[in-house]
Amino acid sequence: MRPVFFFRRLRKSAVLAACAALLSVTQSARAEPAHGLSMYGAPALPPDFVALPYADPQAPKGGRLVTGNTGGFDSLNPFILKGTAPWQLRFLGYESLMGRNWDEPFTLYGLLAESVEVGPDRQWVAFTLREEARFSDGSPVTIEDVIWSYETLGTQGHPRYLTFWTRVESIEQTGPRSVKITFNTQDRELALIAGLRPILKKAQWQDADFTESGLTTVPIGTGPYVIDSFEPGRNVVLKRNPDYWGRDLPLMQGRANLDEIRIEFYGDAAVMFEAFKAGELNVYRERNAEKWASAYEFPAVQSGDVVKSEIPSGTPSGMTGFVMNTRRAPFDDWRVREAMLLAFNFEYMNDTITGGRQTRISSYFSGTELGMRPGPAEGRVRALLEPFAEGLPPGALDGYALPASDGTVRNRKNLRQALRLLEEAGWRADQGVLKNASGAPLSFQILLPQGASEKQAFANIFVKALERLGITARLDVVDNAQYFARLQEFDFDMTDFRRAFSLSPGNEQRLYWGSAAAESPGSRNLMGVQSPAIDAMIDHMLETDDPAEFTAAVRALDRVLMAGRYVIPTYDYGIGRIAHASNLKYPAYLPVYGDGYWFMPDVWWWEK
Repeated sequence: MRPVFFFRRLRKSAVLAACAALLSVTQSARAEPAHGLSMYGAPALPPDFVALPYADPQAPKGGRLVTGNTGGFDSLNPFILKGTAPWQLRFLGYESLMGRNWDEPFTLYGLLAESVEVGPDRQWVAFTLREEARFSDGSPVTIEDVIWSYETLGTQGHPRYLTFWTRVESIEQTGPRSVKITFNTQDRELALIAGLRPILKKAQWQDADFTESGLTTVPIGTGPYVIDSFEPGRNVVLKRNPDYWGRDLPLMQGRANLDEIRIEFYGDAAVMFEAFKAGELNVYRERNAEKWASAYEFPAVQSGDVVKSEIPSGTPSGMTGFVMNTRRAPFDDWRVREAMLLAFNFEYMNDTITGGRQTRISSYFSGTELGMRPGPAEGRVRALLEPFAEGLPPGALDGYALPASDGTVRNRKNLRQALRLLEEAGWRADQGVLKNASGAPLSFQILLPQGASEKQAFANIFVKALERLGITARLDVVDNAQYFARLQEFDFDMTDFRRAFSLSPGNEQRLYWGSAAAESPGSRNLMGVQSPAIDAMIDHMLETDDPAEFTAAVRALDRVLMAGRYVIPTYDYGIGRIAHASNLKYPAYLPVYGDGYWFMPDVWWWEK
C-alpha cells in the first residue's frame, strides 16, 4: 500500500522564513498583559485566534486509541526522580500556565493563565489565572497552588525542574488571581520556562510524601485526561474528563478528541509489533525505515484497515546513538572515544539493519540553520570559540567530521586508525588483548533496557568489531526499573542516547551538557562533560537578543559537542512513521515540529 506522505517543502520554507523574520525583531518592553509570549518578536497568532493551525476545531469526540510502551512502570507520578512512570502521563493529565504552538519556534499562549506580562529586560514575568481554571476533581486552581507547585517541583521534584528554581529570586501573589516571578539572572528564556511548569493541587499533599507517591497516589492535575484504571506493569487506561474545564478555550479546540487512551506494556519492541499486527494496538510508531518498507504487508494493511502515514519535520536532527561516560576510564580520553567512532561501522550496520534507507546524523543540530557548517570555524562562530582555544577538543576550530567506513564488514582502514589512536592513549596488544601499562585489559559494558531490540542489533555488531581490536565489550540488558535507576546514578560505561531539539534551543541545553549538571544525580548530562566553552555558548544563546548571535552560538556549541566525540551517532528521525487504524484521523495541515505527543494523540480523532 502506498504511504500517505504529506511532503511540505515549500510550506516549511515559508514557515522558517517567517520565523526568521520574527527573530529579526527585538522584543520590546511590554506595557500591558498579553495573550502570548515568544522567545523573539511577537507571537504569530493574534489575540482572537480560534484554534492552533494544526488542530481541527470540527474534529468529532469519541473513540479510543490503544498504544504500547516497552518495559514497565512502578509509579504514576511523572514529576519525581523515584520510580518509572508512563511517559505519556505528563502530557495528557497535566497543564501549565501557558501552552505551546508547535507550528512556530518557542512561543506560548495562555492556558491556565489568561494573560502574561514581562519586564523590560524579562527580569520578571507575571501571570493572571483564568477564573474558570479547575483541577480534575472540580476544585478551583488558586495562586496558592501555583506557588506551591513551583516551589515543590523546584526543591523535591525531578532534577529537570531544579535548575529553574535556583534562578528564581522571588515568587509572590500580587492579586486574587495573579502571581509575579522575579529572576536572579539575565536569561530571556526564563519567562517562557516559567509558563511551562506543571501546576498541581497543594491540598492533595498536605499529609503525603510527594517524593514517595509511586503507585499509591496519582497527582491531581488540570488536564483533559484522568487515569481511569491500571494494572501494575501491564497497562494504564486514561479517560477524557467530561467536565474538563478548558474545553472551550481557543488553544484547546480540536484537541483531546479521544474518549479513551490505553497504554499497554510489552517486554520488547518485537512483541509489541506483533501485538499491533494482531489488532491489540491500533497505533504504532515505526523508527526503522527498512522495516517500514518491508514488514507492513500483513492483512490489515492490505485490506486498508491499517494505514501508513509519514509525518515530516522541520526540526534539528537531535542526537541518537551510544553515549560514552567520560567520568570513567577509558572514555575520559578523547582518543579512545574517537577509536570507538572509527570501530563503529555505521555504513555496514545501517545496510544490515535498515537496508541503508536512513541517513546518519552528522551533528546535534544538523538539518537546520542552527547546525555547524563543514570545515574550519569562521566569522562569529570562530570569534566565540577562540577564547577557549586551549581547552577545546581537536577539530572544534579546524573542522571535524564523523569517520565513515567503506561499508564492508571488515572495516580495515578505520580499525587500523582506531588501533593507532589506542596505542597513543597507552593501550598495547598483548596476545590479542589490549592492555594498559598496568596490565589491565580494555573492557567495558554497554547498558541497554529490555525491549531495545534495534539498539541491541547495533551493539552486537559493534561488539564483534571491538573483538578484532582486542577489546572486550559486554552487552548488559536490564529491566526498565534497573536501567533508569542506573542512568540516574551514572552507573554505566556506554548506553543508548536520544536528545530531540527544537528550533529554539535554550535552558534545556544546560541540563544536557552544562558543567553544573555533570555530577548531579538524575541529570541528563549522561556523558559527564564539563566544558567552559560549552557553558559559555549556552550562556550566550540565552543572553543575546540578536538572532544572528543566537545562531552563531548554537553552531559553536554544535562544534564543541561533535569534536568532543561524546556520542556515537546512528540515524536521523527526520520523518515520523505512524501505522494506525483507518478510523484514526488527523488534520491535513501538519505542524512544523512534525510528530510528537503534541500531534499524536493530541490532535487525532476517531471517525466511525
